[in-house]
Amino acid sequence: MEKLEVVVAHNERATLRLGDVFLKIDSDQTRTDVEVEAMAMAPIPTPEVLWRKPPVLALAALPGTALGRLGEPSTASSAAWAAAGAAARMLHDAPLPPWPGRSLDEIASALDSECEWLVTNGVLPSDLVKRNRRIAEAALRPWTPVFTHGDLQITHVFVDGDEITGVIDWSEASQGDALFDLAILTLGHEERLDDVVAGYGADVDLDVIRAWWSMRSLLAIRWLVEHGFDPSLPGCEVDVLRSRM
Repeated sequence: MEKLEVVVAHNERATLRLGDVFLKIDSDQTRTDVEVEAMAMAPIPTPEVLWRKPPVLALAALPGTALGRLGEPSTASSAAWAAAGAAARMLHDAPLPPWPGRSLDEIASALDSECEWLVTNGVLPSDLVKRNRRIAEAALRPWTPVFTHGDLQITHVFVDGDEITGVIDWSEASQGDALFDLAILTLGHEERLDDVVAGYGADVDLDVIRAWWSMRSLLAIRWLVEHGFDPSLPGCEVDVLRSRM
């Protein structure tokens, strides 16, 4: 009998692995609806949907390994990182999904709330929050919406050698800012940004990508803490914020 592995689990969703099958259990089926539709629309490799019986979605495992992990050096080649950038560009050039993403007003409001929570609860020093908030505000500008993955972290990008074998976890896909995807892909791995941009093949505003690094980290810390994760581990969100000082 194959061993059942808990990949991730918290009070909103869980992902289990049994051999070459991933079982995703989500309390919010609208996220699963988005994931299934986005994978069907995406012009890049995605996991095969084996079956769906709410609240469970069964997906086939992708070949290869993740591009890396936040807080750990990536052993993937420069060519693999460039391939990830090229895959992002292919996605961003595809037709838009029919559902919108978060508006500028919604993001700005969330930034206000999270910064206040971080300072009021003594989670981070106020000067660290204020500095990164100033940086993050550069991301709050009009953009031309593209098809974004919405959570393009390196653990969601699978490679085999220098080739992309697929991208997982599409529940945050929407219309959004292309530079947000590039920022999430390189969060905590600033040294790989040049490779990603080279593969992306277009001029990008690096200051906006850096702004999204600060924004993502400020917005994520409360959720991570409340769901049992530690954003203060070496190389993770708190270190990303400190690197901006």
